[in-house]
Amino acid sequence: MEHIRTTKVEQVKLLDRFSTSNKSLTGTLYLTATHLLFIDSHQKETWILHHHIALVEKLALTTFGCPLVIQCKNFRIVHFIVPRERDCHDIYNSLLQLSKQAKYEDLYAFSYNPKQNDSERLRGWQLVDLAEEYKRMGLPNSNWQLSDANRDYKICETYPRELYVPRIASKPIIVGSSKFRSKGRFPVLSYYHQNKEAAICRCSQPLSGFSARCLEDEHLLQAISKANPANRYMYVMDTRPRLNAMANRAAGKGYENEDNYSNIRFQFVGIENIHVMRSSLQKLLEVNGTKGLSVSDFYSGLENTGWLRHIKAVTDAAIFLAKAIMVENASVLVHCSDGWDRTSQVCSLGSLLLDPYYRTIRGFMIHEHIHSCQFGNFIGNCQKEREELKLKEKTYSLWPFLLHDQKKYFNPLYSSISQKLAVLEPNTVSFNFKFWRNMYHQFDRTLHPRQSVFNIIMNMNEQNKQLQKDVKDLESQIKQHKNKQTDGVLTKELLNSVRPESPALKTSLCLKEQTLLPVKDALRTVEGSSPADNRYSEYADEFSKAEPAVVSSEYGVARMTC
Repeated sequence: MEHIRTTKVEQVKLLDRFSTSNKSLTGTLYLTATHLLFIDSHQKETWILHHHIALVEKLALTTFGCPLVIQCKNFRIVHFIVPRERDCHDIYNSLLQLSKQAKYEDLYAFSYNPKQNDSERLRGWQLVDLAEEYKRMGLPNSNWQLSDANRDYKICETYPRELYVPRIASKPIIVGSSKFRSKGRFPVLSYYHQNKEAAICRCSQPLSGFSARCLEDEHLLQAISKANPANRYMYVMDTRPRLNAMANRAAGKGYENEDNYSNIRFQFVGIENIHVMRSSLQKLLEVNGTKGLSVSDFYSGLENTGWLRHIKAVTDAAIFLAKAIMVENASVLVHCSDGWDRTSQVCSLGSLLLDPYYRTIRGFMIHEHIHSCQFGNFIGNCQKEREELKLKEKTYSLWPFLLHDQKKYFNPLYSSISQKLAVLEPNTVSFNFKFWRNMYHQFDRTLHPRQSVFNIIMNMNEQNKQLQKDVKDLESQIKQHKNKQTDGVLTKELLNSVRPESPALKTSLCLKEQTLLPVKDALRTVEGSSPADNRYSEYADEFSKAEPAVVSSEYGVARMTC
C-alpha cells in the first residue's frame, strides 16, 4: 500500500481503441493493493491485475485530460483519459512500482483466498498426478523403469525427482551423460506410445564443441534406441536453426555427431530462440494496436512480424515427431540449447497430436487462467523451486476451478466419431494459418459479433440432443403400438381357429382394433399437430441415423478461424 498515492479518481474516460467515432465510457478508477479497477456509469467492472501489466505509458497532456495507456501480458490494452494531470502522474508512478514485484511471495497467488479449507486445497493439488499419467501410458514396463538417480536433485536441479529412463541405463551412464549435457539435462522420457512402443524423450544440447564426445551419453542414446523393439534407429531432433547450433560449437556446445552415435538420424527443425519470439510478438502487438490500418498495411505488417512463420515452424516440428512415431515406429529425442521453451513446445504439441487423451478436459487442463496469477500451478521453473516455495501449502491449485466449470471449455463441434481418428494430421500449408482475433483482440469487444458464435453452436447442440431424445421416445412408442397390433391379430386368429366367430365377439374385436392408432396418428398424438405440420413422421428415418455434425460448414462455423 505504500506505493499507492491516489486510491480513487472520478470522471475518468475509458476509450474504445477501434471505434471510428472515438467512443468512450465515463467512470471511476480505483487503485487497490492487487488490482486496478474501472467501474463505468453502467456499473460494468474492468479489473486489471497489477502483475498483468507489461507497460505503462503516460502521454502528453491534451485538452480532454491526461492519457494513460496500459499494455498487459494477456493482450489487453486499455487507454484512459484522466481529467487532472497530477492524478494521472500519481497512478502512473504507482503502477510502475506495483507491476514490478521482485519476489515470488509478492505474487497475487500467495494472497488469493478462494475460501477453501486445507483438505480441499490438498485435493486440488492431487487432481493431476504425474505417477498416474505414466501408469496410463503403461509404465513401468520391460523396457522403461522409474529411476531415483535424481531424487535429491544432485544430478539436475531443473528436473523432477523421479524420471523414467531405459531399463538398461545404469546410474553411472546417467551421471556421465548429465555431465556432457548443458545444465545437466540428460535424455529422459517425456511421452511413451504404448501401441508403437516408441518414446518421446527430451534433453539439452551436448557439450560437444567441434570434436568432444562422451561414451556414457552415446550409451544412453543407444539404450533409448534398444528400448524400442519395433525400430532400432531413432531420430535426434534439434529444434534450433542449423546456423545457431553451429555457432554454439564455438562455445564448447553444439549438437550430436552422427559418426559417434550408432543408429541415430539427425534432423534440424529451425525454430527461433526466445529472444526472436519475444521481438516478433511485440511487433504483432504493435500491428494489433494500430488504429486505421488499411488492409494491405495490416497484412504486410502481420507478415513482417514473422509470428505466423514461428507458429508454422513449431507445428511442422510436432508433425514430424508424430509421423516418426506413427509411420516409422521410431523413438525421437528432442532438444534445443538448454531443453526449455522450444523443446517443451514440440514435445507437448507432438503428444497432443498423437494421443486423444490430451484433447480431453482432464488431459488439456490449461487456459488463460495461467495469466490470472490466482493459482500456484505455474509459479517457479522446476519442481525443486516449487517445493522450496511451498506452493501446495501457500497457494491454491487451478485444476478444481477448471473442472467445476467444464462447460466453458467444451468443443461444440465435438463428435465421438472423431475419436476413431486418434492421430491428428494438420495441413500446414501457408493459407491454413490465420490471425487469431479471439486471442489477440479478446478484450476489444467492438471487434466481435454481437452474438457469440460459440453460444449459438452450443444452443444448436443442445437442441439437437433434445430432438434425438424425442425421436427415441417416438420410436419406442411406435414399437409398442406395433407390438399391440401384432398381439391383436394373433388373438383374433387364435379365436377363429377355436370356434366360429360370433357377432358379439366380432364386435368386441372391432372395438379392440379401433383403440389401436395407426403409426402416423400415434405420432400426431404426441406432436399435437396436423399431418401436414408433422415433421417427426416425415423425418423419422432421417433422425434415426447416426448423429450428424452439429453444424454444416456452409454456415461458416466449422471452417471459421478467429
